[in-house]
Amino acid sequence: LGGTPVFLGTRVPVKNLFDYLEEGETIEEFLEDFPSVNKEQAVKVLEISRGLVESSSQLLYESSVG
Repeated sequence: LGGTPVFLGTRVPVKNLFDYLEEGETIEEFLEDFPSVNKEQAVKVLEISRGLVESSSQLLYESSVG
């Protein structure tokens, strides 16, 4: 998919999960529409994303204080 991040072993772009959540859909609805993605994969992507946001927020805070 031209460098687009996908769920391992699928051709489902990770962005699709965020699009679903942004539109108010649930993880379960996403998984129903993309059965090649399992719940553990979706949860892991969200955990990684949360970690990135938290570390980015800390970096932004540190640079604004320092």
